[in-house]
Amino acid sequence: MNKKQIFTRSVITVAIALASSQTMAAGFQLNAQSATGLGRAFSGDGVIADNASTMAKNAASMALFDAPALSLGVIGIATDVHVKNTKFVGQSINDASIGGTSYAPNIYYIQPINNKFSVGASLYSNFGTKTEFKKGYKADLFGGLTDVKSINLGLSAAYRINQHFSVGGGLDIIHGSGKLQRGALPSGKNLVDIDADGIALGYNLGAIYEYNQNNRFGLSYRYSPTIEAKGDIHAPADYSNEKLSIPLPSMLEFSGFNKLNDKFAVHYSVQWIEWSAFDQLSTTGGSFSKDYQWQNSWHYSVGGTYYLNNDWTLRAGYMHDTSAQGKLTSISVPDSDRNWLSGGFSYHLDSKSTIDFGLTYLIGADVDVKEAGGLLTATTRANAWLYGLQYSRSF
Repeated sequence: MNKKQIFTRSVITVAIALASSQTMAAGFQLNAQSATGLGRAFSGDGVIADNASTMAKNAASMALFDAPALSLGVIGIATDVHVKNTKFVGQSINDASIGGTSYAPNIYYIQPINNKFSVGASLYSNFGTKTEFKKGYKADLFGGLTDVKSINLGLSAAYRINQHFSVGGGLDIIHGSGKLQRGALPSGKNLVDIDADGIALGYNLGAIYEYNQNNRFGLSYRYSPTIEAKGDIHAPADYSNEKLSIPLPSMLEFSGFNKLNDKFAVHYSVQWIEWSAFDQLSTTGGSFSKDYQWQNSWHYSVGGTYYLNNDWTLRAGYMHDTSAQGKLTSISVPDSDRNWLSGGFSYHLDSKSTIDFGLTYLIGADVDVKEAGGLLTATTRANAWLYGLQYSRSF
């Protein structure tokens, strides 16, 4: 395999990141929609409706609000990613630590129109990742820099059919951007250097069934589009006249909430993520085309909320999510089955204002990686701390 073939494979492998954006869940999925959700491992998030961030999981939940609601916050993500037992062209190379810290802000607003209709707007991220190997890494054909960001602007509406059923939906305007660098030269330039971005339109649908005010269940579907990323693409030839077509995974989620008494509630969610949508990545001009063997993944989460008193609400949760990668793996985008251990609290400043905090320790697993037919082999492991702070208010 010549160098151009190696670089081409590297570009296609990481180019997924130009559009997707969730390293804290399977594939590139990013679970960072709210501090309250983080504190319960996002269990039941689509139906709890304790603040405006609920609309990120299920638009129908906006029908549960009888007054305007605002939530704004930020999630910090501190990753601890190790690449060890690495051999490149048959020679052992030093272990690498490629973790870092990034931040994902969010803002939500819900406006009831009357006792039937509600509308809302949101700004948050569903996808994102960053890994960076130190300069001089001997396998920089596969390492280098991968830096991805996405922004989801959501416009949603909900309708209460009756006291038991509500429906909702909305449009998602998704902007994805990413930088990719591979193969540093003595001159300081990179043989692979990509800086591209694109915008695409998706949508979401949701429904909620309320048995009563203490027991409700929700189902939501989010269609994720294909982003065509455009920008500076050198790999190593200049392909800037083409766009890279990258499909994102759609998602289906079931959520439940059951308040057992005045003090305690349980909540749970099951989410399916269509990572098999990555059947192929290609450029519009046909210069690149590569098949993938990614697989659909699942999230299973359960949690509890304890209403301590009028000032304090405590919460905790556990999530297990399964890997999106199957036979094809990568040191620059490590993935594995993961377990979430979460806790958090809300402090009620007054009857309408709340400060929320959430904390999660995410535990990954060792994964054996083989790239370019065995040219590089390694073992990767990705753990992380996620912490969130949020202010919520009703009017």
